[in-house]
Amino acid sequence: MGKIFKNLIPYWKSVLVIFILLVVQAYCDLELPQLTSNIIDTGIINGGVEHIMPQQVTKETYDMLSYMMDEDEKQIWEKSYTSRDGIYYLADYSEDELEQLDSEMLIPITLAYQLQNMQNSDTTGMSEMKDIPAPPSENAAGEIPMDQIQQMILQARAGVEKMVETTGENTTKSMALQFTKSCQQEAGMEVDSIQIRYLLMAGLKMLAMALLMAAASLLVGLFASRVGADIGRKLRNKVFEKVIGFSNAEIDSFSTASLITRSTNDIQQVQMFTIMMLRMVLYAPIIGVGGVVKVINTQSGMGWIIVVAVACLLCLIGFLVTVAMPKFKIMQVLVDRLNLVSREILTGLSVIRAFGREKKEEERFDVANQDLMKTQLFTNRVMAVMMPGMMIIMNGTSILITWVAAKKIDLGTMQVGAMTAFIIYAIQIVMSFLFLTMLSIMLPRAGVAADRIDEVLKTPLSLTDKPDAKDFHVGEGIVRYEKVSFAYPNAKADVLEDISFTARPGEITAIIGSTGCGKSTLVNLLPRFYDVKEGSITIDGVDIRDMKMEDLRETIGFVPQKGVLFSGTIASNLRFGKHDATEEEIKEAASIAQALDFVEEKKDGFDSAIAQGGSNVSGGQRQRLAIARAIVKKPKIMVFDDSFSALDMKTDAALRKALADKIKDSTVLIVAQRISTIIHADQILVLDEGKIVGMGKHEDLLKNCEVYEQIAKSQLSAKELGLNEKEAAL
Repeated sequence: MGKIFKNLIPYWKSVLVIFILLVVQAYCDLELPQLTSNIIDTGIINGGVEHIMPQQVTKETYDMLSYMMDEDEKQIWEKSYTSRDGIYYLADYSEDELEQLDSEMLIPITLAYQLQNMQNSDTTGMSEMKDIPAPPSENAAGEIPMDQIQQMILQARAGVEKMVETTGENTTKSMALQFTKSCQQEAGMEVDSIQIRYLLMAGLKMLAMALLMAAASLLVGLFASRVGADIGRKLRNKVFEKVIGFSNAEIDSFSTASLITRSTNDIQQVQMFTIMMLRMVLYAPIIGVGGVVKVINTQSGMGWIIVVAVACLLCLIGFLVTVAMPKFKIMQVLVDRLNLVSREILTGLSVIRAFGREKKEEERFDVANQDLMKTQLFTNRVMAVMMPGMMIIMNGTSILITWVAAKKIDLGTMQVGAMTAFIIYAIQIVMSFLFLTMLSIMLPRAGVAADRIDEVLKTPLSLTDKPDAKDFHVGEGIVRYEKVSFAYPNAKADVLEDISFTARPGEITAIIGSTGCGKSTLVNLLPRFYDVKEGSITIDGVDIRDMKMEDLRETIGFVPQKGVLFSGTIASNLRFGKHDATEEEIKEAASIAQALDFVEEKKDGFDSAIAQGGSNVSGGQRQRLAIARAIVKKPKIMVFDDSFSALDMKTDAALRKALADKIKDSTVLIVAQRISTIIHADQILVLDEGKIVGMGKHEDLLKNCEVYEQIAKSQLSAKELGLNEKEAAL
């Protein structure tokens, strides 16, 4: 997790912008349930009346309400209205002032609502209270005495005050609003138009909030995707640059298949998790905390339902994490294995067909595929429990809220809109935990992937330039091996022991020996694919370890044992070592490498396409193009690592003759299996079990080196070797 967060540090500005946008999105998301509640309670049930102070009220109702008030309330009441044509009009107050009046005048107006209900159920109620005469000296028959009326009002006020304490101001206010609605209707106001206007305004607010939330969400997605994509790009660049600097030892320790998986699948896992984290990890706490605050503000007394839902959710998450997470770690290893098998089969397809191994390789691929499939099926089946489980929890929460709220609504302590808002807030809180659950599922895979990427990035390079390495410009190009020994990493024995020789410009130094004697290893040390264990290799007297590798490799034209071509054209492959080579230069190099004939036979000539790995040309053509590529570079030192083995004898001879005429001033090292390839070399090194057992020209080695003599006799006739029958028999 820390490695993933470390990647975000350079993008702190974008993360800050995303956080601000998520706050805006969460604010809108949390306001929509409240607006829904307002539409139900205020817009539909209360007819669009928002405040308990009537906008217009008749004189009779005005006087009646005055009876319900104490002295302070009467002062506020009388100050708030002006009379005109028998109708009292509310003064022009601000929204904050109306909210204050709602609180101050809640008791008397709610009291009026209750007494109105008494009138509707008992005809001796409010009608008589409206027409109360001045207190007489003596009670008239059939009239309610004033003291009894005042006593009744005092008792009713006490009941209302107690109700406000027990049910809260919001529920009590809904009762007062019903009375306000009837007052305005009596005063001649168009209550239907008030309701329609309120619903339209509330609907427009909801639409504005929804559009703002959608815009914020889109921008969050845009910024998160850009950050994630850029992190993926930089990680791929870092991994690629690191792998490019690997020596063969590091590449062997990881394997090519694993490096491919780390550069593609693993980085994609980190990239996707980063995007999801920016969109959800920051959003989930905001919406969760905001939902809890909103639930508390509803004063519904149903917070325990949220606690139960979250507890059930945490149990589900704990089960999923415990069961599925170990399998996610195994999955990345299985992806590596499948990649390895697939790559081996595709690379060796011709060999597989030649040996009739199709069925066996299919079975081998199927085993790797089945192992990955079984692991994926297990994790997918476990994860499949998540969504139904989440739906059960969310729907069960909604049912429980509805059941509990229904009783509260029946008792008059809760409104329908408040219940609706509570359900939405509860779902939002549960969804915030769902977001975190999804990330907790992705985290282990992303964590494993980040560790694997970090393992590549932190691998120390065994071959690096020295801090004091100086620029090197080759002079004559004299190559000298001095008592060189080498062993592969973790090997018990040396591959090369005490190798000493000098290769000079204008001469061909050939290396021959049995398979596995160290010929390729010997020339691989020159461009520093590996470093020597003991001794030194120098060019013009300068140790190659003291040179910059860029300068060293710029000096050498290397033709590997396996001719490797890259997807593109013939021309682009020949210009691989010298991108500004002219057409004449590449044509000349192709002619020397005996490749010009088959290139010109192609329809597009040097612009003919080359498939990946050069699979659309033959082995000999591929080898000749690889040789031409090295010649185009015009290096001072040329190394041919068994590069003529795929050529026929005629082409081999023609190529060597043309090459000798062209590179007279270059130092040439040739690794060969065939005696005919090196028979005219100026110096031949004979290797056996990592040691030089012979050094000299062909004729001298035939006389003085038993190993060379055996190789020569196994390949050429006595006549070709210039031996008489007696010498050939020995």
